[in-house]
Order: sequence, then C-alpha cells, then structure tokens
Amino acid sequence: MSKRVKELFWKITGPFLRKALKEKHKDVSEISIQEVNRLLKKGERVTLLDVREKDELALGYLKDSIFIPRATLREKAETMLPDKNTPVIVYCAAGVRSILAAKTLKEMGYRQVFSMKEGIEGWKKAGFEVVSDNGLTSEQLTRYSRHILLKEVGLEGQKRLLESKVLLVGAGGLGCPAALYLAAAGVGTLGIIDSDVVDLTNLQRQILHRTTDVGRPKTESAKEAIQRINPGVKVIPYQERLTPENAINIFQDYDIIVDGSDNFPTKYLVNDAAFFTGKPFIFGGVFQFEGQASVFAPKEGGPCLRCLFPEPPPPGLVPS
Repeated sequence: MSKRVKELFWKITGPFLRKALKEKHKDVSEISIQEVNRLLKKGERVTLLDVREKDELALGYLKDSIFIPRATLREKAETMLPDKNTPVIVYCAAGVRSILAAKTLKEMGYRQVFSMKEGIEGWKKAGFEVVSDNGLTSEQLTRYSRHILLKEVGLEGQKRLLESKVLLVGAGGLGCPAALYLAAAGVGTLGIIDSDVVDLTNLQRQILHRTTDVGRPKTESAKEAIQRINPGVKVIPYQERLTPENAINIFQDYDIIVDGSDNFPTKYLVNDAAFFTGKPFIFGGVFQFEGQASVFAPKEGGPCLRCLFPEPPPPGLVPS
C-alpha cells in the first residue's frame, strides 16, 4: 500500500477505528490535545512519544518528542524510555496508532500512559505549535502535507516548488487553470504577461476571472484570484504584450515558461525567446474539443517548436 493510500485510509477511517479501538482497549486512557498543551505550558514532567513512521516527521512534531515507530516499540521502548514511572503521552497522526502503542507500553509495565486524541493533525488544526527541521512554517507543513507524503514529491520536492519561478504567457483559457494549479501546488513565484482585459465572453472558460472583473486587466484579476487560492505565492503581473523587445528580459528571470497564448506569432516568439534564454517551455493549444501539449527543452538536448514546424502556417489556413 502506497504512503498516499495509507494516509487517505487513516484520514477517512481514523475516527471510526479510534472509537472501535477505544471500546476494545478500555484500559487505555486518552487525553485531549488541549490538556496536553496545558501540561506542556505549565512545565509538567511528561514524556512525549511520537509513534509515526520516519517519513511522517517531515510534517512536523511536538517539541522535545521521542521518536519510536510503533512497529519497533517493544524492541526500543525500555532503552529510550527507561523510567516507567514518568507519565508518557503517546501521539500519532490521528489518534489511532497511539491507542495501540499505549496498550503496548502498559503491557510492558509503564504506569501512566495516555493516548493523545486526534493526534498531531488535531494539534495543528487547533493552532498549537509544531517543530520542523526542514525550514517550512507550520502553515506550509499543513498546506502541503499531501505533497510531502508522496514519495514522488516529498519534502525536497516541495521545497523546490516553493523556490521555483514560472512565467505564464497569457491569462486566458489555457493560462487560467495552469495558474490555479501552480499556485495551489506552491510554486513560489508566478509571472503573468497579458495585455488584454476581461470580456464577458471569456468567463465560460477563463476561470481566474469573475463577472465583476469584466473590463479589468486580466493580469489584475489573475493576481487576485491566485492570492485567494494561495497568499504565499508571489505574483508578478506584466500588463503588456510579449514582443521581441521585452521577451528576453522577462524570460531570463524564470525557470520555466508556460505558453497559454492563442496566436501563432506569440507561440513562435515564446519558442525563440525560450531557446535563446535556455528555458524549457510548455506548449499548449486548443481548438474546440481538440488539444495539443508538449514540453520543449533544447538546452537538455531536445527539439524546439521550429524543429517540428519551421514556420507558422499562413494567415487564414488554420481556424481560430
């Protein structure tokens, strides 16, 4: 079972499992996150035990915790928790595994053991402090937790997203959904270049813009929509057309270029500017119910758009 499937499994079934386990293990005492927070603020002598897996610790943990995955608890507990009289507060992600871990500790002779209800997920939702060794804030750890749990992304991948810069050429039918998903994913900086204003006919597909935005510059509307999705994203609007005079200067500040333009001169200009600045660019095009998408990265040894189509088609040959 993948980490993502496991995480979803615990999220959906956690409350039911916790209730069932509590019924089965009535001798295990539970403690609320509010009471744990109160004890810690008072400086009470307690041991915090995190029984999650190692890769889950990237999501943050309680300060001064001891880490023993539940699967190795019997093997390591007496070495890492030598005093069986000190109260032990056990926690996991959602308060399920901690009940089983608390049961194990009681069987091993630990006298005061408590399972923290709702786990660290509830702790974070309550706004209590978590510690992280990875440079991300508590809010970022929570916002991007589903990415961090994916081995294909993980903590390092999320950090790279937060540090990345993507330029969107066009805030129309292609640029709008791209902008929303890039912002939600945590791309640190989004540049948007578009000289157009919002028209009522745009609204059935250009999902960054609302009815109240009609007549406003698309870059302004896009910036507001992106910051509603993720206020941590820096948005740089360029209320201008992309031209041979400004393309190189704009492109050189970004890692990746996303082409959401709707005309061939701009698409070829994007290709040429990306080629000369050494930037990979994402190509997209739509006509009614058909679409094309590709990635061009000549610097990495691949072709560019002109390798496939040396010249744009004559005006009028291709439908709008």
